[in-house]
Amino acid sequence: MNTVKLSALKPGEAGIISALNTEEDLFHRLAALGFRIGKQVNVIRGARFAGPLQVRIGTTDVMLRINEARKIDIKPLS
Repeated sequence: MNTVKLSALKPGEAGIISALNTEEDLFHRLAALGFRIGKQVNVIRGARFAGPLQVRIGTTDVMLRINEARKIDIKPLS
């Protein structure tokens, strides 16, 4: 199955994290928030004009900058 960037998912879509292509500091911050390979992430909403994305991992909602979301590879769920 192909991977896409988290930033490409639309509200209501979900996927499984397949890679975190980030610098070390951001990697550790995302890991502390629950972003780990194999975890499901759901896009709740996106702000207008390339604003942040609200995503849900488990029961935690996180706001991500769009440039951070572009560094996360996702395997979309059908």
